[in-house]
Amino acid sequence: MRKTTLFKQMVLAPEIVQIPSAYDGLSAKVIQHAGFKAVHMTGSGSSASILGLPDIGFTAVSEMAEHAKNIVLAVGDLPVIADADTGYGNALNVMRTIREFERAGIVGVHLEDQITPKRCGHLEGKKLISTDEMIGKIRAAAQAREDPDFTIIARTDAREEFGMDEAIRRANLYARAGADCIFVESPRTIEEMRRMREGIEAPLLANMVEGGKTPWFTAAELQAIGFNLVIYPLSGWMAAASVLRQLMRELKETGTTQNFWKRKGLEMTFPELFEVFDYAKYQDDEARFVTGDGREAALAAPR
Repeated sequence: MRKTTLFKQMVLAPEIVQIPSAYDGLSAKVIQHAGFKAVHMTGSGSSASILGLPDIGFTAVSEMAEHAKNIVLAVGDLPVIADADTGYGNALNVMRTIREFERAGIVGVHLEDQITPKRCGHLEGKKLISTDEMIGKIRAAAQAREDPDFTIIARTDAREEFGMDEAIRRANLYARAGADCIFVESPRTIEEMRRMREGIEAPLLANMVEGGKTPWFTAAELQAIGFNLVIYPLSGWMAAASVLRQLMRELKETGTTQNFWKRKGLEMTFPELFEVFDYAKYQDDEARFVTGDGREAALAAPR
């Protein structure tokens, strides 16, 4: 079964799908080893990882598609969806964006109705394009995809500027235009989230952001409300930044990192680190395929 078809079945299944967000190949591998069924490529985390810049429209489609390809290659058969921001321009740009991500191996994207350049959905100052322009983008995305099971997730940020009624109205228009799933950004209460489920005629994606504007719910609670998917775009890279900050502070102050790794919850041995990369598999492949003089140089164990 194609990964696109597998993911489409996940979207329509009765059980909610938890999709942790990766910001690079390493984080994607960690998600895979934890046993999750799919990976989300975070836009904010990718901007931070690739450029060291905030999520306010600095990334371009070419570098994000390349980043997506590396994440897809890292996790093999696991479906990967991606944040495609606004499609990086107008409807014609959206068509190129879909082709680039599809050829990178992505099984679906979410596109938003902010102006270009956009900003993080939980920041202030967002501005939206017209409903008609977004409908054109969704139709262009549907036309551009080569695989009919490639999932188009339409995101609206209308709740912030125009209220929940307008967000629901836009969501249904986007679904009728060809979106397979709807992502309403930044609902403020559980009552608003229930209104979304009652009023939107399409599968729903929930966005859980630590410290964001939406209340935090468990996957079971979101499923009870009626959500089909949930992503965690901040969790991984926020954790990485936090741990790195602690580690570097200790290294600066004490001249070593040895005591840092003795703390409860932070333990990771050298062999465990290389288990994340399936190093033993590459050693087996080396033994099978690498011959002659190249064998001594290839995949030498780290010293």
